[in-house]
Parts: sequence; structure tokens; C-alpha cells
Amino acid sequence: MNIVSSKRELSEIINDLKVEGKSIGFVPTMGALHEGHLSLMKRSNSDNDVTVVSVFVNPTQFNNPNDYSKYPRIIEEDIAKLKSVKCDILFTPTKEEMYPEEDNREFDFGNLERVMEGKHRPGHFRGVALIVSKLFEAVNPHKAYFGEKDFQQLAIINRLNEKENYGIEIVPCPIIREKDGLAMSSRNMLLSKEQRENVSLISKTLSKSLEQSKNKTVQELKDWVISEINVNKYLDVEYFDVVDIKTLESACDWMNKNNLIGCIAVHVGSIRLIDNIRFYS
Repeated sequence: MNIVSSKRELSEIINDLKVEGKSIGFVPTMGALHEGHLSLMKRSNSDNDVTVVSVFVNPTQFNNPNDYSKYPRIIEEDIAKLKSVKCDILFTPTKEEMYPEEDNREFDFGNLERVMEGKHRPGHFRGVALIVSKLFEAVNPHKAYFGEKDFQQLAIINRLNEKENYGIEIVPCPIIREKDGLAMSSRNMLLSKEQRENVSLISKTLSKSLEQSKNKTVQELKDWVISEINVNKYLDVEYFDVVDIKTLESACDWMNKNNLIGCIAVHVGSIRLIDNIRFYS
């Protein structure tokens, strides 16, 4: 595994690989890697000749400075995991490398950035767009891999890719879950023992919502999910919405059920977890 920290060196290596006709897959991460991340890398390995992984905790996408400072940073453990799944190039830039000067670019993603995560985390998706654009330009991959747990982020990145004409194939990958159903997240390691024992209620409630949707209106289902989770003293739902998978507009009914997804954010003490579930007829 080749570990590089400068964009210039990374570009030189990748350009040489492309001259050789190699296909490049890219998995951007903020580190604290888990099986969800590794599943993206395995997919990239199966699709491409070379897999590039970045580990960078991006400050511009944290609207809460405390969340940024608490985000797990365990690079040595990450490197060991990367070696176990065949990572060809690991890109570990510093903040100064990615932001040598203030980046004042603005992006307009319309409704995609105004609902759910965008509504509750102002500025978050601008920060995501800033760093993803910088990484896409540095790596210039053929394909890039993102998990569907961050469903709204995936929609934003698809729109960014279109608007900036990067020509990268964005590959969505399914949520990887713990044995009890909890969606894998780097933030899970911050949970206390008591919190960890209770957070599986999130995914269990989402799973039950599939059956509940057969005899409830959309609004009744949203109310039911929120009340089912909030009864647990460790959990506090920030939002739960049922939205169109393309526009992220809230659904009023179940007419186009196959195109709907339920997205949720839950506070567990100072930790914030997200998850989602697709609805089908």
C-alpha cells in the first residue's frame, strides 16, 4: 500500500497508472473505518484495477465544532484494516493540504440541501461539496463509492458530479449493519455501553414501519416511528421523513411507494445517528 499525503504526488501516481490503462476506483472516508467502509473498498477492488482510499476528517462539513473535535481519529488501526482488504493507495492529507487558503465557493443544490440533514445542519452540504470536489479533482477516478446510509449526501454528490461535469461513475453501496441491526457508523464507537444496548431500536422500528405502512397514512407512520423511538429515554428523534428518492420532497401519500425512502436522525446523548429504509409496494 502506497501512502501519500500531497495532492501533487497523488496526481502523478494516478496519471502514471492511467497511462498504463489502469482503472481507478475511489473511496473517500473520514477514517475510523468499519465493515461498512471495507465493503466499499471490496466493491472497488472487484470493479477496478486500482483502489484509492482517502482518510481526512473534513472540518467544513461539521456545523458543530464539538462534533468535529470528538470525531474518532485512529489512523494506525485504519491502516491495518486497509491492508486486510487490499488498498493500493492511501491518501492522508493534512488540513493545510486540502485547504491551503480559504475556499469561499458556494453550491446550489436546490431542495436537496434544504430538507432533513440540510435543514438541521446548516452549511453541512456546502462542506461536503467542498471536500468531495477537491478530492475528485485530486484523484480523478473512474468510479467513486459511497454508502447508502448517508442517502441525502449521496443525492448531493450525484448532483455535484453532474453540475461540475466530473464524468465520474458514482456507485451507491448498501448499508452494512451490526448483528442487532444498527447501521454501522464511525460514531458508534462513541456510544456508552447503555446507549449501545438501546440504539438498535432505531433500525428495528424502521423495519417494523414497512408493515405499518400498509395500514397507516404517511403522516400517521411518521408519528408512529417518532413515538416508538422517543419512548426510549436514551433516544431523541430529530426528524423522520418519508421522501421521494430523487427529489427528497416529502411524500403526502403512498401512490409511488417504490420511489419512497424513510430517513431518520436520532440524538443519543451528544451523538447523532442517521439511518434509512426503502419502502416497497
